[in-house]
Amino acid sequence: MRKRVIAMLSLSLLSGSASLYAADLENDMDTLKDGLNTVMKTGDAQEMHKALGEMRQAAQDAKKSTPDKLEGQPADSAQMKDFHAGLDSLIAQIDVVDKLAQANNLDGAKTEAKKLAEIRNANHKKFR
Repeated sequence: MRKRVIAMLSLSLLSGSASLYAADLENDMDTLKDGLNTVMKTGDAQEMHKALGEMRQAAQDAKKSTPDKLEGQPADSAQMKDFHAGLDSLIAQIDVVDKLAQANNLDGAKTEAKKLAEIRNANHKKFR
């Protein structure tokens, strides 16, 4: 009886941790979406800089997760490398936009931020 209880608890913990990663990735994607909305709407360089920092952190954290579509793929598979490359390109573009925001060039930052949406859309087609 005791072994069954231990086995059941172990299984529930393992399945719970898998859904935890999915929830983390979903939260990271929500942070990216909210941050992009803020960047595109704000007229305040400080607010833009803050949103971009949160976006950068979420993108870095997302690299620790696996999208549902790639579940079961080895970490060194071509698809996972492509997923990470997409996040790396997103982070690089966030840095470009952030430099413009820090220079108080909000119009230029918003123009460059449109590329963030393009990167998002291209990667959603592949991994969502």
